[in-house]
Amino acid sequence: MTINTIEEAAKKIFGERAETYTASAPHIDPAALGKVIELAQPQPDWTALDIATGTGNTAFALAPHVAAVIGLDLTPEMLAQAENQRLTRGITNVSFREGDVHALPFPDAGFNLVTSRLAPHHFSNIKLALSEIKRVLRPDGRLVIDDRSVPEDDFVDACMNELDWYHDESHVRQYRPSEWRTMLAEAGFVVESATLYTKHRPLTSLTKDVREENVQKIHARLAGLTEEQKLALNLAEVNGEPHLNHWYVLISACR
Repeated sequence: MTINTIEEAAKKIFGERAETYTASAPHIDPAALGKVIELAQPQPDWTALDIATGTGNTAFALAPHVAAVIGLDLTPEMLAQAENQRLTRGITNVSFREGDVHALPFPDAGFNLVTSRLAPHHFSNIKLALSEIKRVLRPDGRLVIDDRSVPEDDFVDACMNELDWYHDESHVRQYRPSEWRTMLAEAGFVVESATLYTKHRPLTSLTKDVREENVQKIHARLAGLTEEQKLALNLAEVNGEPHLNHWYVLISACR
């Protein structure tokens, strides 16, 4: 896939799903947002940039703690939802802008803080994205990422990345914490932490709003697992519904 192909796929998919993201449990999760705020250590005079802001949930969480937040996203439909939420909530220090992480429409060293939640696994060129993030951060700036991830296990890595691609064909890669540490160090960041955590989520989190052909591929992939592989994914029924682990990484790094 070329960069343009991946970004255009993301715009199409998230444009179609935009209305669901204002109430999406993972995106509005107060505990997860609270951890981002805790790692960010925001200050009242800071200017923050939230990349791939979607419907603005992270930007809104940051707003009480900083002077100003800009939420950036590729998808106009997402930004329209975010702006509606901003107006409804009466939040005055958040604004939204359409743009691409690979070519951030901002001058050098303009932000104290950059955040991105549940998005970097869609970035088609992660090295370029990190380079752009570093460029727009001030010399003492901070980066906080909360994203889909995989453990240091070859089977789980391959299987979860395959399943997530069926869920969303703009998916690029869920990176291991070790990969994040390496990529960030190579980009010139000082990594403070890269912590893996899990959530046991229903299978519908992978199949909802997905075209039937890919839903069938998800079911077929899981049906072909060995008992050992099911155990590795923590695939089990909860209240009569299949659940499996989803892995995430919470990262703090300084420029």
